[in-house]
Amino acid sequence: MIDVLSILLIAAGLVFFAAGTAGLLRFPDVYTRLHALTKADNLGLGLVVLGLLIRADALAPMFKLVLVWALVLVAGAAACHLVAQRAWTRLDGEDRS
Repeated sequence: MIDVLSILLIAAGLVFFAAGTAGLLRFPDVYTRLHALTKADNLGLGLVVLGLLIRADALAPMFKLVLVWALVLVAGAAACHLVAQRAWTRLDGEDRS
């Protein structure tokens, strides 16, 4: 039963990764692309980590998985902010509406 649940969670995470990639390719502007990518990737990675957590046999690998997920969340938010800020400053001479 644990194997099936783990596979389902990991597969759901991969579906969210694919949806984020599709959003990155299909949405019209940088802000909607960033929104789709960061939301889908954060949830996708969370589901993959959860699927792997229930398979972990010790506390150390569990801690490492959660730490990696937390670091990716922080790095993704920082990168998204930097890209959005750069896109905003490039619009200085253009109409922002």
